[in-house]
Order: sequence, then structure tokens, then C-alpha cells
Amino acid sequence: MARIRTDGGTGLRRAAAIGIVALVSLLAVGHVLGVPIGLGYVETGSMEPTIDAGDGFVAVPSAVAGPVEKGDVIVYDAQEIEGGGLTTHRVVEETDHGYVTRGDANPFTDQDSGEPHVTDGQIVATALQVNGEVVTIPHLGTVAMTVQGGLESAQWWLASTLGIRALAGSQGLSYLLLGFGLLVTGLSVVLDGRGTPDRERSRSHTRKDAFDARRLVGGMALLLFTVTLVTMVAMSGSVEIGLVSAEFDSERPDVVPVGETKTHSAELRNGGVLPVVSITEPASDGIDVDDDPRVLTRGERVDATVSLTAPPETGYYLRSYTDRRYFAVLPPPMIARLHAVHPWVAMTTVATVATGLFVLPFALLAGTGTIRTRSRQRSSSTGRFLR
Repeated sequence: MARIRTDGGTGLRRAAAIGIVALVSLLAVGHVLGVPIGLGYVETGSMEPTIDAGDGFVAVPSAVAGPVEKGDVIVYDAQEIEGGGLTTHRVVEETDHGYVTRGDANPFTDQDSGEPHVTDGQIVATALQVNGEVVTIPHLGTVAMTVQGGLESAQWWLASTLGIRALAGSQGLSYLLLGFGLLVTGLSVVLDGRGTPDRERSRSHTRKDAFDARRLVGGMALLLFTVTLVTMVAMSGSVEIGLVSAEFDSERPDVVPVGETKTHSAELRNGGVLPVVSITEPASDGIDVDDDPRVLTRGERVDATVSLTAPPETGYYLRSYTDRRYFAVLPPPMIARLHAVHPWVAMTTVATVATGLFVLPFALLAGTGTIRTRSRQRSSSTGRFLR
């Protein structure tokens, strides 16, 4: 009986390589979008010796991490320190106005350096800790920063060369991620379709033109689900509003007399191509915002009513609200009910439905068998081929 030789090790190595590339790419993309996707990393030594510069850590999204407590290491959207942006520091105190944070290697708190108290709406993730120790991945951030630089360079080069503004910004990064994923999926299918020829002396049939339809459909579904989910996470986020609690009245909407409430409008805009459902919610004390779901078509702008209440003490305070964005593939009331259970429930449901709408027609067309792109070739040799 003729034996068919398979190279299982090559397939495993190929899958591992693709997985590592995808993991590091998602880590870099998440940092660019301002939303750590499963993993995060630090660029400086402010958290040493807990997390060294260039090391990664497991980032638990704030939507599933639960309440923040003293001692937690959080990733938050800073307003002042180091020019603003994502900052990974430890919570050292909880106050009525928010959290006090500090890097483990820093002698002063962020608030001593001019950063307002951190609100829940600014927190995007919490570092996973086991037995009180942060779980770190050495040098992962160094690799991710290299990939991030390449992604940003490729994004701006394509946007300027092709003259397509849609390729810029977070939305454009999602398009590039989709294109990169399609390229990786196509290459993996082509390499897998080559198969391994029979090395025994026998009559054989080459399968270089054959593709497993189920594997192709599954890869396409996984890719579209991931891109859809990442895009919704990128479109969503918190909006910070500075509030000055003063002893006098002012025409400025951010200056509110002590203990009083002032209302103004905040613009919501859909900068993408597809219609989305927007749901806003307060993310800190002293703020109220409309929570009715709104459908935003391409380029549409609508106003949301925001109410700010000044605390009894004068000073500058930070208030925030969240704006969750979902692709409008389900009725807005249904998305609102899923959102009420948990934002991640709504996002995964919408991503699943959106993926099914695109993949199901192709799955019905491809079936569950083998896809061939040209006729089967036959080569003759001595011996028998046992079927």
C-alpha cells in the first residue's frame, strides 16, 4: 500500500507564525486606536520594577474588568502628563472626584503633576494580576512598537500616494487591517492548497488547484468577525469634558456655578461609510447625557444633550461619558437591550450577525466540499496506487 507523506510540523509552524504575526499586529493596532486589544505594553520605565520599558502585559478591557480598586494597574486616557494619551499607572487612592494614580517608579502622583483625577470613563483596561503580581510578557512591547511604526508609515504613505483620505485615521486603519487579513488568509489558503505530493513510486494526482471550502469559509468568517469587532471598539470610546466649578456665572458652557447644573449640546458624528447605532451613557459623577439609541447614517451629525453639575468645591474637574457605536445590522431597540445586558454582548452579537450577512452567501455557493480552479492533472509512474 502506498503511503502519503504529510508534513504536520510545517503546518503547525506556519499556523504558529501566522498567529504570532496576527497577535503582534492586533497589539500594535490596539495601541494606535487607543484601545488595548487583549494585550498592552509600556514605552517608558515609569512602572519599573513591576513592568519594565518595552514589556507587555495582559490587558483586561474595562467593560469586563469590574470595578477599579486601590492597587490596580490601569490603562487610562491621560489629559496632561506626557502630552496626554494612553498611560499605564497604578491606582493609589480613591476620592469623590476620581482616582489618584502614580507610576511605581515615580516619586509623585500624576495629580501632583497637573493631571485631573482619573474617572471611570477614561479607563480603557486593567492589567491582569495573579496573587498581586502583574502578568508581564518580556520584550513584547518592543516588537509591537516596531510593528506600530510600520503600520503608521504604511497607512500615511497609502493615504498620500493614493489620495484617499479614508485610509487615514482609525477608520482607515481598520480598512488596512481588513486588507492585511485578506492577504494573510489568501496566502495561507494557497500554501495549504499545494498539499504534499506522494513520494512513493505510484500513480498520483496533484491537488495544487484544490482548496478546502470549509476552511476557506471559516477563515473568512473569523477574519470578518475580528475586523468588525475591532472596528466597533475603535469607533466607541469615552468623551472627556473639563468642568470649572466657580463662584460666579459665565457664558462658557464649561464654567458652572458651585452646586448648579448647566446644559449644552455635544455633537455625535458618523465618520464611517456604514450606518451605526450610537448609545451614550454617563461615565463619571456630575454628568448626565441622553441614553436613547440614535441611528447615524454616513456623515450624519446629531446633537446630544449633556448636563454638567458643579461640585460644592471650586476648582477644575474632569467629567466623561461613553459613546458606544454598533453597526446598524439589527433594530436599534434590540441593540439597546443587548447593550443593557453588557456592551460586549451587543458587540459580539452585532459582529456575528454582520459576519453572517457577508459570509453566508459565499458559504452557500462554495458548499462543504473542495473548490478547484483548474482541471486535475495525472502523472504516470510504475507501481500501483491503492484507493
